[in-house]
Parts: sequence; C-alpha cells; structure tokens
Amino acid sequence: MLIHWFRRDLRLRDNTALLAAADASGGAVIPVFIFDDAILGGRFASPARTQFLLDSLTALDGELRSLGLHLVLRRGEPLTTLMALLRESGAHGVTWNRDYTPYAVQRDSTIKRELRAAGYRAESYKDAVIFEMNEVVTAAGQPYTVYTPYAKRWRARLESEPVRVQGVPELTAIPLPASDPLPALNDLLPTAPTSVPRFATGETAARAALEHFIHNAIANYATARDLVAIAGTSRLSPYLRFGVLSPRQCVVAARAAPSGPGPESWIGELIWREFYIQVLYHFPHALRGSFKPVYDRIVWPNDPALFAAWQQGRTGYPIVDAAMRQLQQEGWMHNRARMIVASFLTKDLLIDWRWGERHFMHLLIDGDPAANNGGWQWAAGTGTDAQPYFRIFNPVSQGQKFDPDGAYVRRYVPELAGVPTRYIHEPHKMPPSEQVRAGVQIGRDYSAPVVDHATQRLRALELYRSATRADDAAAEQYA
Repeated sequence: MLIHWFRRDLRLRDNTALLAAADASGGAVIPVFIFDDAILGGRFASPARTQFLLDSLTALDGELRSLGLHLVLRRGEPLTTLMALLRESGAHGVTWNRDYTPYAVQRDSTIKRELRAAGYRAESYKDAVIFEMNEVVTAAGQPYTVYTPYAKRWRARLESEPVRVQGVPELTAIPLPASDPLPALNDLLPTAPTSVPRFATGETAARAALEHFIHNAIANYATARDLVAIAGTSRLSPYLRFGVLSPRQCVVAARAAPSGPGPESWIGELIWREFYIQVLYHFPHALRGSFKPVYDRIVWPNDPALFAAWQQGRTGYPIVDAAMRQLQQEGWMHNRARMIVASFLTKDLLIDWRWGERHFMHLLIDGDPAANNGGWQWAAGTGTDAQPYFRIFNPVSQGQKFDPDGAYVRRYVPELAGVPTRYIHEPHKMPPSEQVRAGVQIGRDYSAPVVDHATQRLRALELYRSATRADDAAAEQYA
C-alpha cells in the first residue's frame, strides 16, 4: 500500500506518479492532499487561486468516490503530516510528481531524504513538464537562457521522443484514513473577500475545454491569439497550473489536430511554459530579483498613486484599464494584454516590475511563479530575453492594433461604450462636443492619461541606461 501525495496534479488520468503507485501496490493507493500554509499564506497568497484549488479538490474527490475511494485531506507541515499518515495507515511509502520552484525543490529533497531514512519508500516522477530540467540543454550541458534555441532543441527532442497519454489507473477500493473536512476559503485565508472570481474545474471540464479549443480555435491561433476581444486563446492555463490537465494531453491533442501554423504556435506557448520553469529552477535568484543582476541597480520612482491607478484600471489608457479590470473581474487576463499592462507599469509608470508581479500573483487564478516571473521580466527587459530593455510598448498603438474596433475596451470599460471607434484608444482627444454625444466627460467620468507616453519613454530609457552605467563604473572601480 502506498500514499500518492497530490500537489499540482489534481487529476486521475495521465498522472505519472499515481500510475506508478498503482502499479507498485496492486492498486492499493491512499490519495492524499495536504494544505500547506507556507504556500497558501505566502507572499503570493491568492483568494481566487485558492478557491480554484478548493473547487478542483472537490472535483477530484468526486472522481475518487466513483471508484469507491475518497481524497484524504490534511492540513499541516508536509513532512510531519506524511509521517503521521504513514504510521496511521500502515502504508510503506509515498509517491509524488515533481515540482520545480525553489521552495518545492528544497521541501521535496528534505522529505525524500527523511522518509527513506525512516525506512519508507519515497519516489518522485516527471509529470508537470514534457522534458525534465536537464533534458533540454546546450551542447555544453548548460541550461538555455534564450527561448529560441531552447525551443528548437525542445522540438527536436519531441520528434525523437514522442509523448503519449495514459489512462486512469486501476485503483482498489481499500479502507482509507479519515479525511478532514474540505475547508472553506476563509478557513485558509481569513481576510479573503466574500466573493472571488470562479473558473469551472475538474477533469471533465478541463478535457472539454481542451477539446473545444482544438476543434474551434487552434487552427487560427497563430493570428487570433493576439486579438484581445475574441476567444482566440485556449484559456487552459488554470488547468495546467494545477495539473487538472497534463502537458502531455495538450501536446498530443495539438499534434493530432490538422497541421498548420495554429497548432505549432500553440505548442510554442507550451514550450515557453517549460522554458520559464527551467529558468527559475536553474537560476532561483530570479524569483526575487532581476535575472540580469545589473538591472537591480535601477532606482524605480514607484509612485503609489500611479500604482493604484494601474491596479484599479484608471490610467486613462483604455487598453490598459480594460485589461486590469478584466483581471479584477475574472481572475484572468488575455496574454497580449498581460504584456501591454506590464510594459506600461514598468516603462510608462516607472514602477518596479516586482510590484506588478506580486499584484498578478494575488489575483490570477493561473498565477504560476515561473511563468509570471518570466513574463514580467520579459516585459521589464530584466530577464532572459535577448531583446534589450528599449522595447517599450505604446499603449495607444497596441490598443489600435490588437483591439481595432474597441470591443474589448467597451466590454470592460463601460463608461467608454459610446465613444466612436476613432477615439476609443485616445478618448482624451475627443472634442467636448464629441464627449457630450458619447456620454462621457474625460476627467470626470473617465480619467485623462495619468502620464504622457512619449515623456515617460525617454525617462524609462534613462533609468535603464543609468543602471548599466553604474554597473560599468563599479566594474571599473574593482578592475
């Protein structure tokens, strides 16, 4: 009999460690989930993401009950809790699927060592990624720090090692330890609001969402994915974040679709996910500082009033405000919009990217430490991307290009619903008579721009140049 410790693999189908546990124990598996306050209440604590976790656990428990089992829930420090469960149940070991964040790596290494020292079996498995952290490396055996060569090597390895999807393991209905009741959101996060965004979850919902995307949107994904007003993306990220879907299910489904730029482009996004996971694994300093340490020398102005305007979607730049309000309302944001608002925060408002990273992690249902950190550092120009820091998005032209009719803006910024399309991304340029006809007075009903983009662009460039000059001066001092 073995314990399977569910973590970021909240599914029965195609679950590597669960299948291994079932094979090794003849189906006698104790399914366990542990609420770890070090994660739930950490600096990235998120009410919406925690609610999604609770909903996912409810769905997983339902799947297990259909097999005559139930999910054993406990709350506590993982090693102590697992030891207690092993003694209570008489199980002879624990299986789990690997996680790669700095906290998880340290935690799992300690748990594996201590369980084995106590005479128990402790095995971890690759499941959350297609390729392990050291399976896609340079010819010199070093981790990649630029996406394009990483993706090329990743795709080549996939061709030589195609993945497959496995089914649900054969589990035996055995007597199980009693489970603690499923906590309410406020039991885990006492200060959580009474209402948070919800996202349908469970294996059935996740697989249906994948199938819908493959049959309806993946063919046009390469072009449609940047248009913020349409359903051109998969919206599968919450399921991947918690392992309600496996990455193998996604890759196999994409490769089974009719070939074309759409499926290849979407696989490219799945590769980005693994690229950022391996970057954070190999360079854990990036979780709290710039991947390129020179940019830790930037002296950010960090104006709290401007940050609050950004958070609330009241900057006077409609595409930015629409995206930030979508985040508040749905716990999710379109990927193109994420890039726009991140560039705006760092390059227009001159606010430390870590402020934005933290805000996203507090609100995003799909908030993932590696992907979120990687995306923010890409936008801020402090990360792995080969493009220098002078890539600065113009929020007006971005809106005009990716929301040309203003449908996205009108959906999330209803005070601009009557604004003519020619002004929808620059409503402050409407003459007073047009404002009257549109039913919105700029400065009263909707904010005028809180900053001037052209001015802030020059200030941003100087901030970055000052940081690199300071680094050069320091190097010369110690040369």
